[in-house]
Amino acid sequence: MSNISMRQMLEAGVHFGHQTRFWHPKMRPYIFGERNRIHIINLEKTLPLFNQAMAYLEKLAANGGTVLFVGTKRQAGEVIAEEARRAGMPYVGHRWLGGMLTNYRTVKKSIERLKALEATLSDELRAEKLSKKELLTLERERGKLEKSLGGIKDMPGLPDALFVIDVGHEYIAVSEANKLNIPVVGVVDSNCKPDGVDCIIPGNDDSIRAIRLYAQGAADAILGGRERTRSMAATAGDDEFVEVREEPVKVKVVAKRKPAAPDTEPPAALAEAGAEEPKAADPAAGKGPARKPKGGGGKGDGEDAA
Repeated sequence: MSNISMRQMLEAGVHFGHQTRFWHPKMRPYIFGERNRIHIINLEKTLPLFNQAMAYLEKLAANGGTVLFVGTKRQAGEVIAEEARRAGMPYVGHRWLGGMLTNYRTVKKSIERLKALEATLSDELRAEKLSKKELLTLERERGKLEKSLGGIKDMPGLPDALFVIDVGHEYIAVSEANKLNIPVVGVVDSNCKPDGVDCIIPGNDDSIRAIRLYAQGAADAILGGRERTRSMAATAGDDEFVEVREEPVKVKVVAKRKPAAPDTEPPAALAEAGAEEPKAADPAAGKGPARKPKGGGGKGDGEDAA
């Protein structure tokens, strides 16, 4: 949860909107009134919405999500880059290239080219083989890619959310995120349309102090989420290595029984007992009547029968 108070927002000038003639009607619920033809944003609505947005970023970071910081305005670029690096998150602080999200495969190839140029220029053996003109050309190409893609060269893939300063100025980034169903956390001034922004932070998007307040709050929320994850992992690790004493288990040994004596006694025992030894079965038994002998036996039998 963010620790920023309403007094800090007042001191940073978060409540100052744009001139009344440039206002957007959909921002009416967040406007308190006007002073000297300048709209005053209601901080009583800004503060809870800001805390909700920071809680969302904290939860996302705790789950290992990636938040892309976007702020290409002159007064926002350096602040966004500084706070994003502090939080260990990717950022776009110079210029949003069309298709940076929707055409990420092509952007990925440009990132690979940037890494290859960095590897070539950092290797002294390779650099010595190149002429001064070739080195100058490669250095210019690397600088151009670094300015546009340096903040996202370590981004593993598409981000899980966007944190945007001035959604009106970064409408292309918001549009691409909406096409890919990527949540957008954005600062919306009185002259901007809040459509397409999932977590609205009504406030001044031109003051450097206000921009730094938003960016610091987002970075602190992300770092807090990661710290919470590390502490939970450490606690879980301690619970796994708790020593448990195991009582010895008593095992009851059952004696083996001797095999039972056979029901029939051997012939010798029967003889001693005076019993008659059983006769062996006749092998011819059960094979049908005996065959008659061959030869003249048949004639003699016939005479006897007569």
